[in-house]
Amino acid sequence: MNNFIDVILPLPLAARYTYLLPDILEQVKPGCRVIVPFGAKKYYTAIVVATHVNEPVGYQVKEVLDVLDKEPVIISEQLTFWNWIADYYLCTLGEIYKAALPSGMKLESETSVEYNVNYEASSQLLPKEQLLLDLLSDNKEQKITKLEKDSGIKNIMPVINSLLRKGALFIKEGLRNNYKPKTETYVRLAKPYNNEETLNILLNDLKRAPKQLSFLISFLDLSGYTGLGERQGLLKKTLFENGISSSSFVALKNKGVLETYSLVIGRLNKDEIETKEAHALNLSQNIAYEEIRNVFQSFNVCLLYGVTSCGKTEIYIHLMQQIVSQRKQVLFLLPEIALTTQITHRLRLVFGNKLGIYHSKFSDAERVEIWQKQLSSTPYDIIVGVRSSIFLPFKKLGLVIVDEEHDGSYKQQDPAPRYNARNAAIVLAMQYHAKVLLGTATPSIESYYNTQIGKYGLVTLTERFQEIRLPRVEIVDCKELKRKKYMKGPLSPVLIEKIKEALVNKEQVILFQNRRGYAPFVECKTCGWVPKCKNCDVSLTYHKGLNQLTCHYCGYTYRLPDKCPSCEGVEFDKCGFGTERIEDYVSEIFPEAHIARMDLDTTRSRNSYEQIISDFSEGKVDVLIGTQMVAKGLDFDRVHVVGILNADSMMNYPDFRSYEKAFQLMVQVSGRAGRKNKQGIVVLQTKDADSPLIKLVETNDFPKFYDWQLSERQLFQYPPFYRLVYIFIKHHEDDILDSLSYTFAERLRKIFGNRILGPDRPPIARIQMLYIRKIVLKIEINVSMKAVRDILAKEKSDLLKDARYRSALIYFDVDPV
Repeated sequence: MNNFIDVILPLPLAARYTYLLPDILEQVKPGCRVIVPFGAKKYYTAIVVATHVNEPVGYQVKEVLDVLDKEPVIISEQLTFWNWIADYYLCTLGEIYKAALPSGMKLESETSVEYNVNYEASSQLLPKEQLLLDLLSDNKEQKITKLEKDSGIKNIMPVINSLLRKGALFIKEGLRNNYKPKTETYVRLAKPYNNEETLNILLNDLKRAPKQLSFLISFLDLSGYTGLGERQGLLKKTLFENGISSSSFVALKNKGVLETYSLVIGRLNKDEIETKEAHALNLSQNIAYEEIRNVFQSFNVCLLYGVTSCGKTEIYIHLMQQIVSQRKQVLFLLPEIALTTQITHRLRLVFGNKLGIYHSKFSDAERVEIWQKQLSSTPYDIIVGVRSSIFLPFKKLGLVIVDEEHDGSYKQQDPAPRYNARNAAIVLAMQYHAKVLLGTATPSIESYYNTQIGKYGLVTLTERFQEIRLPRVEIVDCKELKRKKYMKGPLSPVLIEKIKEALVNKEQVILFQNRRGYAPFVECKTCGWVPKCKNCDVSLTYHKGLNQLTCHYCGYTYRLPDKCPSCEGVEFDKCGFGTERIEDYVSEIFPEAHIARMDLDTTRSRNSYEQIISDFSEGKVDVLIGTQMVAKGLDFDRVHVVGILNADSMMNYPDFRSYEKAFQLMVQVSGRAGRKNKQGIVVLQTKDADSPLIKLVETNDFPKFYDWQLSERQLFQYPPFYRLVYIFIKHHEDDILDSLSYTFAERLRKIFGNRILGPDRPPIARIQMLYIRKIVLKIEINVSMKAVRDILAKEKSDLLKDARYRSALIYFDVDPV
């Protein structure tokens, strides 16, 4: 009887695919990886989701080429979770698989294979294996498809996989190194000399080669040789750290006296870390802690609404200790990689090696090893990570903490799956019967609404740690100052004076400007020409350090021309202020101050985040200038002044959430001031000082802000009263896109009625050479998303059958933020 398997491929395909498992291959379990052919000449690593004996009818089934795992690398809870994400976020299982696993766990036919020049065969290779190594000896890096053609081996993937396991090959995927285990080389006595009789004969023979004799005696001493038949291995680098000659080692290795071998050591930290007791909670923290525990008796989800610097992290630590003591696991989600530096330092002091970290700034190899450790018998008790951490395997999850739960960074934008990690984490926790704690100083409208209707529990913490008062907010009317010509640059006289006072008092300053680069756009002084991106409908941002114009949507770069291509004028205005220009401006006013900048341009590497935060924490930096990165949960003792340079750019964005996001950002960045010792000062610069939003930020009155926004949301049928689905349609030709989008909208209106809005051109209507239209679906909360998915998928499929529209791209964004 034939055995068949159903698999998921790492491709945007909704269907499962069935393959025949040949008798020569081992039986496979759901959750294991297999190599399968797909299409004419493609191979992929697929995930097995089912095994059965039902042969498909109507087509010839292809065979599995190789089985990669004896035990599942995807557990059943993960597959259940993937299915929920696919149904709710209107995407495919293939898209989830591609996003969930580190690339080192996905071998594909387009992968390049690289010969390991340090490989030493411990046994004779099979003929096919030797043939591949011979082909790679001249050209040490080739694609698998080329190797298959040159070698004539029809089923090449098992051969490739065998050489990978033996360490003879490395693999690369695109420009990223795929996973290869980290190893260290050890030295030991060859087997013939591993007894006293032959060893004594050898020592006598080596008297004629005194350097080799001295080396061997040193090796035996360092390796702890006992003569009891055990071959003691010694780390190769330890030999040479002791000043031993490498030439003697090579000579003894060539004689067959010593041999080398490799051991996988992994990249994860195994050193013992000295831990300390967690800080005792103060009275208000302890009350909140006990309230959370009581809430968890009745609710699965609790919102901890605590003002900035109230000590939420200490409460988290005590809850984690309770869960770990019950032999359960904790997932601690953060919105930004930048936050992990400070948080992990505090958590390591308490939990030591029980703590694992997982985010995209880690190498792919490190992420593979964390994944493997979570599947082992000794997984991390606590994982700290960003949104992708929800895809890790957990065997005994007991608590999920979502810090800064309001943050938009929890929402994946592109590519699919476009999930919200906060909401998905709640569903993940439900599968394990675990609890969820959402923590924030500025709750999202949806989460706070859920506490008011009895869906979530609520605990509030209104006192700052050590009873430090919330910062005093000073509103500066920039419109009036600029009219009177008192303010020419990005800093008002009031803010300049506050910075000066802080620097005199050896205090620190944070300046917040939510726009990177030097200037948002450049304009010809003569004719007004503005350089635009050739791929997108946006002006190019000027970056002074690189002396180039850059598109922040597609990455297109363009050198600032010497003269205007429109009128040949030679003078250009740099309009507006990005963080780079503000850095220059502050340097001119305060030349003695040490200034740092924290934005995407200065934090591209993993270590750059840590260095900037470390320097600021240690007082090496006086003024930190940054984008929204500086607003998110960072804890600095000596920050006295915070400047919000342009509140209007946040308030005036064309989106129904613009006021919510602006309020959250301004309150959060204000919370960086005066966290220790004394009350801080926030200087909020705006051209609309009478705005109700500015007044609410000044008083930090979230309940009043919530009531105001909730009434508008209900009136205009927005979340939390309705669910939104944005339907994006893209095409290279604008007229075809118009026809397609209007046709799609009309078809949907026949089903959903006035729940459909659009199609409309978004504010940026062309990105990466693709024109864009957006249709909005407002759907009642109680409607099944699976039913909506089925309707949208059918209508999309029917439309794309039309030859005119086949090259169009259509995708769905559920619960956009």
